[in-house]
Parts: sequence; structure tokens; C-alpha cells
Amino acid sequence: MRSLHMDKKDLNEIKQLLVAEKKNLEEELSKFAKKNPQNPDDYETQFEDIGKDETDSSSEVASYSLNLTLEKTLEKSLRDVNKALEMIEKKNYGICKYCQQEIDVKRLKARPTSSACVTCKTKLKSM
Repeated sequence: MRSLHMDKKDLNEIKQLLVAEKKNLEEELSKFAKKNPQNPDDYETQFEDIGKDETDSSSEVASYSLNLTLEKTLEKSLRDVNKALEMIEKKNYGICKYCQQEIDVKRLKARPTSSACVTCKTKLKSM
């Protein structure tokens, strides 16, 4: 894999964005889910016990279903952030996974978890 020629200042800025996003995602997940002790990248949505009557039960199920969907979305985002941080540590961050060319720094600053350059992403979307 090619090594990235990105400016250290830009890379540090992007890393800080990723670290902040990781913290934010973990805080959001912790509001309604607990980390799976067997898999730190997995969270388990907690069922909220609101009350005993039928209305409370309906609210509990609706809340749980919504939280499950949110959990999956946040977990995917967290995996993407962790993967980007791992790529920075391995010194191969910012390389398109399709064409092996450098991803434009402006794209990475706008979307730090990007793993494809704009050209390849556009080609994939048009297929």
C-alpha cells in the first residue's frame, strides 16, 4: 500500500475530528445501550421499564425498537471512525481502497471516515 503524503497539520486536524466523533458516538450509545463485555465494538440496547399498563408497554416496545435502529446506525459510524483511526496509526490513512490513490484532503476534512476518492465513489454510485 502507498504511503500518504498528507501534511502533518492536516492529518492531526483530521485525527482530532475523528477522536471527537468517537467520543460523541460512545456518549450517545451509552445513553440507551451498554457495551457488550465480549465485544467492545458492540453495544446492547437496554429495554426501558416505564410501567405496567398497556400504554406503558406500547411505549416501551416503541422506544426499544427505535433505540435498536439507532444503535445499529451509531455502531456502524463508530466502526468507521475506529477503522479510520486505525488507518492513521498504520500510516495508510487517506488512500482510496479502490484505485490506491490519495483521497483529497478537503474530502477527508469534510468526511474523515472516507475510504474512497470522489472519482471512485461517483463511479460506484452510477453503477
